Amino acid sequence: MQFFKDFSLSAFTAGFVAVLVGFTSSVAIVFQAALAFGATPAQVSSWMWALGIGMGVCTVVPALVLRQPVMVAWSTPGAAVLATAGLAGGFSMAQAVGAFMVAAALTVLVGATGWFEKIMNRIPAALAAALLAGVLGRFGLQAFASAQTALPLVLLMLASYLVARRLVPRYAVVVTLVIAIVFIAARAEFAWAGIAFGITTPVFTAPEFSVAAIVSLAIPLFVVTMASQNLPGVAAIRAAGYDMPISKIITLTGVATLVLAPFGAFALNLSAITAAICMGREAHPDPARRYTAAVSCGAIYLVIGIFGSAVTGVLTAFPKELVTAIAGLALLGTIGNGLAMAMKDEAHREPALITFLVTLSGVVVAGIGSAFWGVVAGAVALFVQNYRRGPAR
Repeated sequence: MQFFKDFSLSAFTAGFVAVLVGFTSSVAIVFQAALAFGATPAQVSSWMWALGIGMGVCTVVPALVLRQPVMVAWSTPGAAVLATAGLAGGFSMAQAVGAFMVAAALTVLVGATGWFEKIMNRIPAALAAALLAGVLGRFGLQAFASAQTALPLVLLMLASYLVARRLVPRYAVVVTLVIAIVFIAARAEFAWAGIAFGITTPVFTAPEFSVAAIVSLAIPLFVVTMASQNLPGVAAIRAAGYDMPISKIITLTGVATLVLAPFGAFALNLSAITAAICMGREAHPDPARRYTAAVSCGAIYLVIGIFGSAVTGVLTAFPKELVTAIAGLALLGTIGNGLAMAMKDEAHREPALITFLVTLSGVVVAGIGSAFWGVVAGAVALFVQNYRRGPAR
């Protein structure tokens, strides 16, 4: 099978790091969202099952078919919206499931009609690159900010990364991660107490549709997911040089969410941060073989779905400083390439810089994240600078 010929240790490590970063950075928000609707422990585990299965299938299948690193994740901003709106509105789990299904149906609509992809095609490449650099830049900052609470670990990881980049550049992230794990294990800093082994049993919740839940949950969930997740997700794909059928993949995520919503899948979407990890040179020098990193990531998602509580406990046992540091180091190349592409064209340089800074700021307006407002600000700046102006000499 071609996959095993293309497979490599660096690709698997990229997939593992992607899962590690994706889960540990946001799983607590997902738990809060579930509890906001009165979820029982069994229902919380069911959410992990549904999300793991959904992300796994939507990542592995298209990645193998297209032989490109298709990466699908849950909507972290969407989970934050649900956690807030769920507590404020007093919605039941059945009403929440109904809202998930409405949001999924809207996703299928924009995917099947190609509306979202048409909008993305009108965004200049410099602004898209700046958007991606801004989204990922926060992880780069957090990597070094974590030195405030774990200076020896971060310095060791940085030194390991720099030396490995010089000696074995393809395995720099692998070497850094292994050394960090050995260091943490030697200091007994893993939090093993939260691990409980067992196969997850999905819990079905019949949907209940209400106008209040659609207005307060479904529409905000859909808008935030498209603007804060799918938008930078497409930017990550194009910055890495891949030509994927965006509309079909978004349609797939909508259909998967629709099917798995009664079990707790609230929103599946294109990934940006974890995608950048699996689409970079650290995953594999050959772009045509980086799909194996996505498949590895998707396979781990499937395992998480089956053994939800146990695997979540293992992943969250890693110290947060290790996670933030390995994420930042793994994304250095992608951040640098994004900035280089954004600043390359002088005519687009300032609008791209505005896009980058607004996105990097993390500002949230009307419940919509900085990725959307970064593109808006950059587009406005580009329009003002170039309106009725002839081509630069």
